[in-house]
Amino acid sequence: MKSRLLLVTALALPLVVTAEAPKVQERLLDNGLKVLVKEDHRAPIVTSQVWYKVGSSYEHGGLTGVSHLLEHMMFKGTEKLAPGEFSRIIAANGGDENAFTGRDYTAYFQTLAADRLPISFELEAQRMRFLTLPEEEFLKELEVVKEERRMRTEDDPESLAYEQFNATAYEASPYRIPVIGWASDLEDMQVADLRNWYRQWYAPNNATLVVVGDVNPEEVFALAEKHFGPLSAEPISAPKRGGDPAQRGEKRIKVKAPAKEPYLLMGYKSTAIGHAGEDWEPYALEMLSSVLDGGSSARFSRELVRGAHVAASAGASYSAFSRLPGMVLLDGIPAQGRTIEELEQALLAQIQRLRDEPVAEAELERIRNQLIAAKVYEKDSVYAQAKQIGSLETVGLGWQLMDDYVEHLNRVTPEQVQAVARKFLVPDNLTVALLEPQPLDGKESKAPNPGGHARAGH
Repeated sequence: MKSRLLLVTALALPLVVTAEAPKVQERLLDNGLKVLVKEDHRAPIVTSQVWYKVGSSYEHGGLTGVSHLLEHMMFKGTEKLAPGEFSRIIAANGGDENAFTGRDYTAYFQTLAADRLPISFELEAQRMRFLTLPEEEFLKELEVVKEERRMRTEDDPESLAYEQFNATAYEASPYRIPVIGWASDLEDMQVADLRNWYRQWYAPNNATLVVVGDVNPEEVFALAEKHFGPLSAEPISAPKRGGDPAQRGEKRIKVKAPAKEPYLLMGYKSTAIGHAGEDWEPYALEMLSSVLDGGSSARFSRELVRGAHVAASAGASYSAFSRLPGMVLLDGIPAQGRTIEELEQALLAQIQRLRDEPVAEAELERIRNQLIAAKVYEKDSVYAQAKQIGSLETVGLGWQLMDDYVEHLNRVTPEQVQAVARKFLVPDNLTVALLEPQPLDGKESKAPNPGGHARAGH
């Protein structure tokens, strides 16, 4: 649920990353498909990813969950492929494949031997425009998704609290919509809804093809032209970049669910790249989040878990790279014998400290080194490189931003971290969700488990 980019031992790295790696090469096909290629010849493999600009934040009431359900159906047959045949072909060629849906995108990927890239392109081109969506397959997959929702949300108290938290925190922003969809909308979903959604969004001019690995860019462009070039474009109206109105005071909800331990989730409305009043603010918020939860030496772990023993676990997360403004999230589980109220006050005290005093230069330098080290290690994976390129491009920020990330982090000062704490981490921007455990299987809920795992964000 939470991306732990920060669990990397701080290294004595210089605060620059050498620009020896090949740059991304770009080509736009006549039908609007953007093709991005990055060479990486360290191993004879390639990752191919197709990113569509559609996810739960594109949905509306009555149709929530349609993007995720359509992702499932993309494996259920095209005009030339029987249900399940896509996966069988990739496996027979020694490849790995999957897909994922988020708030701002839906993506499909294969990692194969580099000489098998034409197979990936042929298959993805088929399902970009020629999905059949048979009703019998839809009805079966709809039940799979309903069960997924029951298991991963309704029967998972922390996920349930997170879902209720988002629906409360956001008023107008489509980030209030769960990726899996609301249960009532899934009950009413029809195969015609998926056909309309597919026709509207699954087109080359709403997609980005990302290839990273042991390839020649010109050969990849020619291959893309062969397989994707003949596909027709679709008239597409991009969604408005709307956000939430200014919050007018703290929001607080209590979520009752069968659980072993209480859980606390707090979020401060913030900003994102492309929405900030000052360009440096999102990067300062990333550093702020890491000061709180940047590994075992960060403040939450050092002072709340091991120090005051008020938390069994505590976390913080923030993402600067989203289509719409999000939140700085804090969460935690109280330690044995401590209350959720004590944990909340401890988290608030940490926030107040950030507002009251600048972070020490040495502490900020340690965090900076950790973040940079994590970015360096990402380059060891062709999949991680392609995912970074695809996500930045799809949310509208542009892949070029990944080359500037370290430079932006290097510029963040202790005064800027304090400034964003004072601007965004204020009571009027805060939403709090308290999970109140209910009996499990007719038995009384147990006291908090010191080994519990806290999760902040999906």
